[in-house]
Amino acid sequence: MGIKRWVFNGETLLKSNGIEKATETLIVDIRVVPRASRSEVVGLIDGALKVRIASPPVDGAANAELTKLLAKHYKVPKSSVEIISGQHSKVKRVRITLQNTNRGG
Repeated sequence: MGIKRWVFNGETLLKSNGIEKATETLIVDIRVVPRASRSEVVGLIDGALKVRIASPPVDGAANAELTKLLAKHYKVPKSSVEIISGQHSKVKRVRITLQNTNRGG
């Protein structure tokens, strides 16, 4: 078996670059930049996915916007995106449960 790769926004991501895949679930290390001019996914930088968020890190607003942005990007419901560590930090680990569309034989 070779190294499993995931394509994200035109880039190839490897498990050693902060992304793991476990049965229809992505675990992604994220570096958040709050109070940006706009919310966007920047790309893979130093083993973490860099994401700019327009909201300030106050009362969970930035976390809510991050969840919404990742759900839109991966085309999954917001309920499929969960911050599993780093709720009060710029460095977070997020679990994204993917929708399996290739079932059947």
